[in-house]
Amino acid sequence: MSVPLTKGGNVALGRQAPGLSAVTVGLGWQANTGYDLDASALLCDGSGKVPSDEHFVFFNNLSSPDGSVRHSGAGGPVGPDDQQIQVDLDRVPADVSKIVFPVSLYEGAARGQSFGQVHRAHIRVSDRHGGAELARYDLAAGGLSNETALVFGELYRHGTEWKFRAVGQGYASGLAGIAADYGVNVLRAPDPGPEPATPPAASAGTHLPQPAVAAPPAVAAPPVAAPAPVAPTPTLLSTPAPTYPGSPQPPGSSPVTCFFDPDHGPGATMVTWSPQWGVARPVQACGGCAQRVQTTAPPFYTAPQPGYPQPMQQGYPQQGYPQQGYPAPHGDQQHQGGRRFGTGALIGAGAAGLVGGALLNEALSDDEPDVVVNNYYEEE
Repeated sequence: MSVPLTKGGNVALGRQAPGLSAVTVGLGWQANTGYDLDASALLCDGSGKVPSDEHFVFFNNLSSPDGSVRHSGAGGPVGPDDQQIQVDLDRVPADVSKIVFPVSLYEGAARGQSFGQVHRAHIRVSDRHGGAELARYDLAAGGLSNETALVFGELYRHGTEWKFRAVGQGYASGLAGIAADYGVNVLRAPDPGPEPATPPAASAGTHLPQPAVAAPPAVAAPPVAAPAPVAPTPTLLSTPAPTYPGSPQPPGSSPVTCFFDPDHGPGATMVTWSPQWGVARPVQACGGCAQRVQTTAPPFYTAPQPGYPQPMQQGYPQQGYPQQGYPAPHGDQQHQGGRRFGTGALIGAGAAGLVGGALLNEALSDDEPDVVVNNYYEEE
């Protein structure tokens, strides 16, 4: 006599059929044209997960590794069932504690289909040898809505006997959601690898990818010598020279060129320039000149001036930047030794000679200037 079950109910199969060794699990439903439903089985261990992907029995894997659970395939309805799964209870491995039976809608979400439009769904367990129905669970009509996969029921161990439970748990994420819950990797996208020259033809009725096949062992690559250690870059501890924002230009005006050389382009950076003879003041310079002014102690970034003694210092090479901002006079000129000097230049030289002499004495004195050496540290 068959035992009717409601959601969550269970029955001991051995009490219904003493000496039971094999059962047929039949699953059926009624759906509109265009609905494609697939039944499957998951052999789970004590943790509730499948030991491997081969323990997921469905259309692309019709048998468990030990052969104890076998799918009948998509050969059409069998008696009152749409699909059947055979289970040899005596051959189920000892580490398998339960067998779960889900049914899923193929591409249900993409097609806008759900179990809300599936009617008269059932799962039943029969004695395979005697044919008698032992238990049956009819899913309640109207109790489902947007589910695209559903666990109908499960066989599970209870001590030394097998029992059957009516589950009725729905998944809106389809068979992929059920597979994720039970630890199946077969539904995850495989590594495409190199594209084959001729793609294999798809088998009729195949809805899920084949179980993953182990790749051949990779050939060990020859050992590669480790690269030589690279010394850490010293960290300079220095205080940068102050910078000033560029002056705003009125609309329609030409940009200010580099103070030290107009050929360098726009003077986009404001820096403090300390001329050799005069008071420090902010000027606009190009990026290269600005960096040179900020990283070289004054006045050694000033270009050499003809007619004036230059202090001799090592470590600050002269780059020969021309002095800008003081145009040469165009008045009368005097010639001396093949060189031309303007009258203004001669008068200026005489006036500056007095100051230059005093500075020259100071430059040639024995008092050494204070020099600040930037320290750096290397990481050990």
